[in-house]
Order: sequence, then C-alpha cells, then structure tokens
Amino acid sequence: MQSSKTNSFKRNVLSSALLTAIILPGAAFAQDQAAASGEKATNLDRVSVVGSRIKRVDVEGPAPVTVITRADIDREGFQTVGDMLQTLTQNTTSSFTGDLAVTGFTPNAQVVNLRNLGPGYTLTLINGRRPAQYPQPYNRDNNVVNIKAIPSAIVERVEVLTGGASAIYGSDAVAGVVNIVTRKNYDGNEIRLSAGTTEEGGGDSFKLEYTGGTTGDRWTAMYAFQYNANEPVFASQRDVLADTRNNPYGIAVNPGLSLVALSAAGLNGHIRNHNVVYDAAACDALGFTTVTTPARGTYCGSYDSSASRSISNKNNSYSGYFSGTFDFTDNIQGFGNVSYYTTDAKASGGTEFWGTSGDRFTKSPTGAATSAYYDATLKDLIQLQRVFMPSELGGNEAASTLYDEQTYDITLGVTGTIADRFDWEASVNYGKYEYEADRPRLLAKAVHDYFLGPQLGYNGNYPVYNLNLDRWNAPITPEIYRSFATRVKNKAESTSGTANFNVSGDLFELPAGPLGFAAVLEATRQTTDLVSDYRTDQTRPIDENTIYNLTSSGETHGSRDRYAVGAEFRVPIFSNLSMNLAGRWDKYDDITAVDDAKTYNIGLEFRPFDNLLLRGSYATSFRAPDMQLVYAQGAASFSTILDEYSCRSGTGLGQAAGTPGRTRAQCNTTNDITLYQAQSLIAGNPLLKEEEGKSWGAGFVWDIVDNMSLTVDYYKIRLQDASTQLSSTYLLQNEANCRLGTRPDGSAFEYSMDSAYCQNLTSLVTRTSAPGTTLDGRIQKINTAYINAALQETSGIDASFKYSYDTDRLGTFKLDLGYSLVLTNKYQENDDDTLTDYRDLPLFDYSQRSRARGTLGWSRDDWAVTLFGTRIGSNWNNAWDKRLAPWMVYNLQVGKKFTPNVRAEFTVINLTNNQFREDPTYTAYPYFQQYIGADPLGRRYNLTVSYRF
Repeated sequence: MQSSKTNSFKRNVLSSALLTAIILPGAAFAQDQAAASGEKATNLDRVSVVGSRIKRVDVEGPAPVTVITRADIDREGFQTVGDMLQTLTQNTTSSFTGDLAVTGFTPNAQVVNLRNLGPGYTLTLINGRRPAQYPQPYNRDNNVVNIKAIPSAIVERVEVLTGGASAIYGSDAVAGVVNIVTRKNYDGNEIRLSAGTTEEGGGDSFKLEYTGGTTGDRWTAMYAFQYNANEPVFASQRDVLADTRNNPYGIAVNPGLSLVALSAAGLNGHIRNHNVVYDAAACDALGFTTVTTPARGTYCGSYDSSASRSISNKNNSYSGYFSGTFDFTDNIQGFGNVSYYTTDAKASGGTEFWGTSGDRFTKSPTGAATSAYYDATLKDLIQLQRVFMPSELGGNEAASTLYDEQTYDITLGVTGTIADRFDWEASVNYGKYEYEADRPRLLAKAVHDYFLGPQLGYNGNYPVYNLNLDRWNAPITPEIYRSFATRVKNKAESTSGTANFNVSGDLFELPAGPLGFAAVLEATRQTTDLVSDYRTDQTRPIDENTIYNLTSSGETHGSRDRYAVGAEFRVPIFSNLSMNLAGRWDKYDDITAVDDAKTYNIGLEFRPFDNLLLRGSYATSFRAPDMQLVYAQGAASFSTILDEYSCRSGTGLGQAAGTPGRTRAQCNTTNDITLYQAQSLIAGNPLLKEEEGKSWGAGFVWDIVDNMSLTVDYYKIRLQDASTQLSSTYLLQNEANCRLGTRPDGSAFEYSMDSAYCQNLTSLVTRTSAPGTTLDGRIQKINTAYINAALQETSGIDASFKYSYDTDRLGTFKLDLGYSLVLTNKYQENDDDTLTDYRDLPLFDYSQRSRARGTLGWSRDDWAVTLFGTRIGSNWNNAWDKRLAPWMVYNLQVGKKFTPNVRAEFTVINLTNNQFREDPTYTAYPYFQQYIGADPLGRRYNLTVSYRF
C-alpha cells in the first residue's frame, strides 16, 4: 500500500521528530541517514492520529492530542500502560478501583477517568477499535475497559485526545479518547527481563517480554509474548498500616470490637452497650488485647486485624500477540492481528467477620431480622460480634478472593488505494472478555448454629438462645472455618464485534490546498452476561445455603446493535487557515429509548506564522446508557417505605372513599397504614436515553525556537441528561407529584403525567391491583434505577512545555512538562436543583483542582538518566475545613547501553518514599484518603535488561 505524500508544509525540527516517532520506530534512523547524505527531506508521510480519520502531516490539530511512546513509558519508570495513564494531568485519582479497593467491585481492574466525569465517559480504543468491556461493572453499575489487560510488550504508543469526539467515534467519547496503538513493522528480536521489589517488603515482581518481527517480499509478521508475576503486599508489611497505634498523628485509639457480647437492653444488672462476656485467657489465645472503655466496658479487641488485608494483589498473567500483513497486489494489502491475555489474581480481605446484626437467622416470630437475641443464661438481649483472624483461617491468603480472567481480540482486514488518491480499509473485529470472581464467605446458618445452637423459643419479638461460651471463647481451626464457610462465585462475560469500512484522501484541489475527506461505515454488536451466585439473593427464602451478609449483584443479560455512518472534511480556507468538519449518525437497535444520535464537530486551525498555531473547536457528543443500567435484573431487598401517593391522596390500601389526604409528617408515624415494607431493587431502566454532551476548546501551539514548544488550551464540557440514581424517597415523592399534579405545598408540579419524566419515573414503581382489599394500590416493588436527570459541567486549562538542548560535550538535555487546572466543576442532580459549582466547596468535591507531570532527561553516548515527577494538587481534608498540600511522587531511572544489542535500566519508583498525604483529621484506619493520591507500596526498585538480536 502506498502512502500519501505532501511537500506543501514547512515543519520545524521538534514537530518532525515527533511525527517520525509516530510513523515507525525506524523513521528517526532513516531521517538521520537522509540528513547525512545531504538529501533534502521535503516529503513526509501522512499518518492518522486519534481525533480524525483524515491522514495529515501535522500531529497538532484543532483539538489537543498527547502522544506517549513506549520509550516514554519505559524511561519514566512505569511497568504497565495502566500505571502511566494514571499520571495523565487530564486524569483523576477519584477512581474507586484497583488493588487498594480490595473490598470494592473491581479490585483487579484499572480505568482511565478523564476530566473526572467517570471512566465510562472516556472512550478507550485499541488501534482505533473498541475492545470487549470489562464484564464486572465498575462501582456496580458502569461498563468500562480494563486497561490493566493491555500488556506493555505490544504497545507502540498511546494517543490521548481530550474533549468530545463522538462525531468521529460514536458513544462514550465525551471527556476524551485514549487510543492504544500496537506495534507494527517490527524487524528483529528483543528479549526484556525485569525484576523488582519494594523497600519495605513484599511485592516482588518479574516480567519477561519477547518481541519479534520479520519480513518477506510480500509479507510482514510481528509477534510478542509477555509473562508477569507479582507477589502480594499486605498491610502488615507497611508500618503505618500494620497497627492502628502506628498512625502518623499519634492519635490514641481503642482496638476494634473483635470478641464482644454487648448488652442491647441493660437487663440483669448489665450496662447497656457494654460487653458482658469477657475471658482474659480467650483474649490471649486469640491474639487480642484486653481494653476497658467507658463506652464498651472490658472487652477483647485488636489493633492489627486490618493488617492482613492486601494492598497490592498477587497476580500471574500471560499474554500473546501476533500481527501480520500480506500484499496481494501493489495496491491491496491484507492485515490481521490477534491478542490474548489471561490472569490469575488474588486480593485478600485478611479476616472474616460474623455478628448477629447481619444474621438473618436471628429473627422475630414474623421473620424480621432482629440484630439481637435473648440469651437464656445471661438474661439479657445480646448483640454478638466476632472477628476471625488469619491464624484461625489458615493464613493471610485464606480469605482471598480469586480472580480468573481472560480476554482475546481478533482483527482481519484489507486495505488499499484507489487512483493513488484515496486510502480505504475494510475490517472485522471481535473481542471477548471472561471473568470469574471466587470469594470466601460464611454460611449464615452454619456459623449461627455453631455459636448459638438450637432456638429455645421467643421472648417477645426476640428469639431465645444459649451462647456456647466454650466455642465463643476459643480460637477456631482452619478445619472448623471450612465447616461453616463456602466460596461464592460470580461469573460474567462480554463481547464486542465490529465491521468497519473507511476511506480517506483528497477530493480535489482548492485555491488554498487539497480538500481532505474521510468517511466511515460501521456496524457493532455488544453483549453482556453477568450471573451472581444464586445464594446471595436477599429475596430467596433462607436455608442452609444462605450466605451471611452479602447482597447479590443479580443477573444481567443483554445485547446491543449499533450502525453508524460518518464523514469528515478538512477545508483549506487560506494557506494559513483551515477548517475541520465532521458529522456522524449512530442508530441503536436495543430496548433503550436512544433510537439514534446525531453528532458533529467543527475545528479551526490558524497559522499566522510558521511557528504558531491558533486553534479552536466545538463538538457535540453522546453516551448511550451502560448496558448494566439497562439490562440488570437487579439486586433486591426489603425495606420500610412511606407510600407518599396513598398518604397525600387518601386512596388505596383499603382506605374508605373520601378519605382526606394527609401530609408526610402525619403519615410518618408508627403503625400508619401508609408505612409498610416493600421490595426495593436496583435494576435496569430500559427507558434511559442517551446522555448528550457539548465541548468547547481554544488554544495555541507555539514553537518558540527550535526544539522548544509551548501549548495552552482552554476546555469546557457540558453533559446533559446524565444518568443519576434515584433514592426511594425521591422516587416516591415525585411519583406522588406526577400522579397528583401538585407538590406537597399545593403548588403545581412542572411535569404532566404524560411527560417523559413522569412516564419514566412512575414505571419504576409497581403497585398491586386488588380492588376492594387492603392490598389495592400497595407498592409491590420499587426500582431505584437510574434516570436521565443530572447536568454536569467542567472547564479548565491544559498546558505543556517541551524543550530539548543538545550540547557538544555534556550530552543532550530534555524537559517535558504538563499541567492541568480545573476552573469549574458544576453539578445539578435534578431539574429543580440549582446548578452549583463544587470546585471550591467543602463536603462535596474530593477531586483535585490541578495536576502536573514532568520529565527531565539527560543522555550522552551510552548513558541516559531520567527524572519523572507527578504532582496532584490540593484537596480538602477529611474535616472539610482546610485544604491539604499537594502530593508529589518521583521516579528516577539510569540506563546504559553496554553493546549495540544490550541495554540495562535501573529504576527507583517513588524515589522519596511519599506514601500518602498526611491528614490529621482523618482519624480512622488507614488514616489517609486513598482516592486523592496515595502509594502505600512506597519506594521500590526495578532492574531491566534487554537484548536485541
């Protein structure tokens, strides 16, 4: 396939170097040869960079694009692509996932969250195509791409576009696009071995990468293999996390309630809320500490029960990759690639916990959980709480959740040229991601019976038992633990298949230059299937298989078909002014209210001088509802609700005709007919429509002198009809408003019953139809689902500075700086709320206002040194009364080329061992807020040796 050429634009040295790094790894060497031979390099290959399908010679366009090469990732000290992406200045630390989120929904995943809109609003692509999404929803409800599953061995570069790009790529490109470009045209073989460890213990790592490539007369082949092994790090291996008394602020703390039987009623001479069963020998045998406090009396507690949890997962992963091309003719080339990744990981919570407060077998005569029981021997209402330590379970890893994941992606296509003017490509792509989480949990009935034995009757509403003190005060063995424990398995898979045809080239010549053009036709099918362990369903009748204190995520089964057509134009208005236009139509075939979405963007590039680019852009974007938010069958439970409609209307529930309506305060009293238990669940809402975004951008790129450039860009993103979850209180209040047409104060409600808002909202409340009975109009089920209501708006400034200085004797120095500043962070949950800027308000905004990253490099002959730093701006403290100082982390790498084929790199990660921001107002374990910047792994070392042959 021939490349398009141009000789119409003068480029400076810095832009040319960046472009050649993007085109292919050997381009810089070829450029040096041309310069040495005195050949004038006037023709440059056009390339396609994220944000446009029109190939161009300019990396910089109307919207800012950041390009990070594999070499950048290596020299800045990152072991994975995911770790590097976390340091982007446009990214946020407020992502509730990863190894530190061991009790979260996705502790074995990494995400990108540009502009803090949420990871689902950043489109992640591999070679411009959508991979299969992570099957386990992020934060329970959102579908994301797991960037942890992208091995570094296959990465050539990462392109990051910030701002709306749905007119190019469709749904999800609201905050920006991250495109991971894999290696191609690789010639030769390379083996890289890396070994690392942490200074304070744990976390030993090993990585083997093999990359190879070869070419023939009409074909190319590139292949890669990667193996990673990472040992876990436990909190016990970090002094500040090993014991609550080691907190950095000298706070006097009491141990946790590890073995207590609390008086719930203060009967039989007991003091209410004090422990009434204490055995000093039991404390010692279990490794607990005896403590006496005014609130709890004398009890057995632990200062180190949290020390056994993991803060970095154990992980073993394998990945393979193959890419190839074959020239059928001079103008037609076939291509294909396949990638595979599998991982076995462990994340440990360390301990197990049981208590009567979450015990569904401690219940009243009507079946309601009571959280306490009447003890026949102690003659009091008792609440039990027991922590099982790792020594009882079988070690730190006995309470580990096991993650078994695998994903693969296959692409086949044909590309060619037409009349030496138009490049075209037709391709099909299919990806699948399989996931299984296997976690330990207690069997509710078995552990209940082990300590309490058979029920002896009732004392009023409370069941009567005799606590088995011998068992209560003795350590259990791993065998006993296994007798009342089980493994809970959740399984999920997702697929994505795409057929794509695109064409690009110059339509014809205009006075100021050629009219660039690109078009795309696309068809995509996505599926998702998630099945939770049936025993965790809270609406299921309790039996010997009931799981203690774990709510089901339910099941999700759904598919989505999407068809799209789009076009782009690059219009040269004058020799120094051009306009970019793009439009796209996406048609959805699923059960949602999306139907279709039309998006467009407009960009301007103005070059008043050869070294100055002024740019601006406006784009519309959209995000189709997460499939989890649409198809989830929901996790159900029962709770007490106030039926606002029956209360205010005086109808239903057997109320006599003509019963006057009442106020909420009048109805919200014990035993009122409108106050009763109903099933509540969080399920999908098929009436969700697309979220619609608009983004604005303006800035400049200034090549100040050779090898020195400065960029500054302003951005603003506005997202309407954002999905927001409803509380049952909000839902029932507004269901009544819709049905009655008035608010509680008698004023008219702004939405009519036939409005989309009221139709959507009332569909989430299911009522019984049983005329003439007390069940008529009774709420049977409430779906506290998501609806389109919220409004988000954020704005800010991005800046970067690059400089390279080559000396004759001292070598070459390079400086690369990036900075982002949030100017506004506005949010409105519902239409009747005020659009509020939370950027500087306490109690609401955990996100930082600024982020910076920088690299200072030096190289001479065979040596190279790089210092990388990242700075996360100030955040509110836990008391919300003062902002914490910025948090900074540095990586240092020293590299040496020993022979033309052998190179070694020694890296110190977190050079200053800055593990977290100190916040004396954060008085609970772990004594720091992990989502505003934290690295408790601390200083660590990594040695890499590579050999090319």
